Amino acid sequence: MLLTATAVAFGLFFVSAGAASVPCTGNNGVAVPDACCVWLDVLDDIQQNLFDGGECNDDAHEALRLTFHDAMGYSPALFRAGKFRGGGADGSIMEWSDIELQDPANEGMDEIIEAERQIALRHNVSYADFIQFAGAIGVGNCKGAPQLLFFAGRKNESQPAPPGLVPQATDSVDAILNRVGDIGFSALELVWMLVSHTIGAQHMVDPTIAGSPFDSTPYDFDAQFFVETLLNGTINPGNESQVPAGGALSPYPGEYRLASDSAIARDPRTACEFQHMLLDRQNMLRRYQTVMNTLALIGQGVNVQYMTNCTNIIPVPPAVDFEPFLPAGLSMDDVVPVCTGTPFPSLAAAAGPMTSVPPV
Repeated sequence: MLLTATAVAFGLFFVSAGAASVPCTGNNGVAVPDACCVWLDVLDDIQQNLFDGGECNDDAHEALRLTFHDAMGYSPALFRAGKFRGGGADGSIMEWSDIELQDPANEGMDEIIEAERQIALRHNVSYADFIQFAGAIGVGNCKGAPQLLFFAGRKNESQPAPPGLVPQATDSVDAILNRVGDIGFSALELVWMLVSHTIGAQHMVDPTIAGSPFDSTPYDFDAQFFVETLLNGTINPGNESQVPAGGALSPYPGEYRLASDSAIARDPRTACEFQHMLLDRQNMLRRYQTVMNTLALIGQGVNVQYMTNCTNIIPVPPAVDFEPFLPAGLSMDDVVPVCTGTPFPSLAAAAGPMTSVPPV
């Protein structure tokens, strides 16, 4: 496993002993530390009232997106300039939603924030912990996903994150790499973050077609997003005469391609890692688990050593046996490979005529 400076700095591989175990149990009847017991009740509430009984639904997608938007509010570069750097994964996007939702990058986050806020308040848990917990639960509901870690103990103390720290679909690859690099993530780790888009959909880039998925299998963690982003775009996915800023031509009716995803897939700094995601499924899941577990602890610093590992409460995602494919009606001639170091794999096309991807 590649150990990054970021992972080490944020304590990714630290496992707290936590408090003494008490008679409450997580997965497979294994006892969990006392500090984790409240999260069993939170789990039941989230699954019942947010995720439709444990589904990989649209709220699960949005909960995952919220973990990123909260954590990205952190900038060592601002600190070096004598300014507030933000608190990272500190719950500020929920505590100070009236301020942070004014940032255009956070547009459309209001509904998931308010839905999650009510559950967090019912159980008197910190917004910072809740955001990361709900995201991990949402991922755990999706077929083929890795199980994400969850450490409890983030304080319910935050300030509004500085604006402009969350990357947008209209940003250049240079700008996005500089932003994640400010936190400590590499170009490869940026690609690993994009595994989230295997269950993603756009809502605000083009609101006229809200809920448009990024690939044709939007409820599974699989490599299909990486396949379809490398297909030749020929279709305007929206209802406008031109593709909106932040969008790009799509290969498949009903599918939405972000301009930033298209650019990252074709940039020489990221193209080979992007293609590698579809060649080795287990590698894709390990890389995603690594980068997301690091992201969840951004800004926690020395507080990590006082947090409790409650991962045993997170659902183990259903396994899936998946092979990437070409959408029906397309062929290898529609693939536009960019990585010159590794040949693009030969993929079979799904049977039947091309159909539209339904909204999520």
